[in-house]
Amino acid sequence: MYNKNNVCRSSPMGWNSYDYYNTAVNEEQVKANAYYMAKNLKQYGWQYIVVDIQWSDERAGEMIPDVQYVPFTHFCLDEYSRQIPAPNRFPSSANGEGFKPLADYVHGLGLKFGIHIMRGIPRIAAHLHSKILGTDKTADQIANPFSISRWNGDMYGVDMSKDGAQAYYDSIFALYAEWGVDFVKVDDICNTNMYPQNPYSAEKEIEAIAKAIEKSGREMVLSLSPGPAVVEKAWHLKKWANMWRITDDFWDDWRLLKAMFERCEVWQSHVGEGCYPDCDMLPLGALGGGFGEERQTRFTHDEQKTMMNLWCIFQSPLMIGAELTKLDDFTKSLLTDKEALYIQQHGTKPVQVRRSDTEAVWQNTSDEGKVYVALFNLSDENDKVVSATIGGKEIFASLAAHASKLVRVR
Repeated sequence: MYNKNNVCRSSPMGWNSYDYYNTAVNEEQVKANAYYMAKNLKQYGWQYIVVDIQWSDERAGEMIPDVQYVPFTHFCLDEYSRQIPAPNRFPSSANGEGFKPLADYVHGLGLKFGIHIMRGIPRIAAHLHSKILGTDKTADQIANPFSISRWNGDMYGVDMSKDGAQAYYDSIFALYAEWGVDFVKVDDICNTNMYPQNPYSAEKEIEAIAKAIEKSGREMVLSLSPGPAVVEKAWHLKKWANMWRITDDFWDDWRLLKAMFERCEVWQSHVGEGCYPDCDMLPLGALGGGFGEERQTRFTHDEQKTMMNLWCIFQSPLMIGAELTKLDDFTKSLLTDKEALYIQQHGTKPVQVRRSDTEAVWQNTSDEGKVYVALFNLSDENDKVVSATIGGKEIFASLAAHASKLVRVR
């Protein structure tokens, strides 16, 4: 029997195209990042290569920086309302090949391949009354025009009470299985923030997607975005998904990083095998090329280390946002820190020991009994001593502003 927790027994580690390429990544760029990962990072546990939003739009990125998503664009679709890669950006997808050639390339490097999708069915398919595989219903008959995204106009939600609705989700995940997809990030679903009075309004679509993955016969990690996830629905997220965002989009701003400590505190008891609250991508290295201007992360070295230590001891999924081929030595050292990555992969129970406005202490024990403690200076004060007594042993460090230290106690 299919068990979603078997798909990722440890917290996923990979690269996602969004933070650098925005909507406009192409096949050559994906291959370059995959090659770099295979050569330099795979041995440390990094394995997923994820193509983010609007891979089916031939015009993606045309209006940046003025408009992020081209309004009223026509996606590349097959005859059954399913998005297929834009061939001008992914030339190997032509002639009905889809993402299979690119997935084969990634798999050939010993890595795994993932894609981003928006919840629902393309609006253009509903407007054209397009067919759905496995049913005589058409796209307009299952689309819910009153369920939309606040920030992207590409899709209508799917009304799961309608005949043909499950068939639609079954059909798209059957296609992804044919392509060899290993990871699917579904957006506008974890928190449907268009509807603040009902932020978990896509609950039935989450269930439909999980059922479609099972029916596809291929194991795929199910990642839900954006956050903040609804903690009252933790039981439901743990039942149906592998990872879910506990924050809105996270960028390189100390205020956002400091706020993540409270988010992790709220979600710490829900981390478990196959179930990983997600702190979002790692905005490290070269960012923003597809947003109009390439830049280096705004985080200081100490802040970058603090982010990595928190994500790892909390066991958040790790998704690199940088252009990998431009990694500097410092960033590469963070991404290959064996001690931090060990507890991210082998932790069993992240616990916040204490937190105030100026400091925090976290602890986690590995499946081999190794105990790790992370000390964090959340203040602007330099040379601040942060300490904790763990198992009768006092652990302390003098830390610069926004700095941290991860240590193995035993």
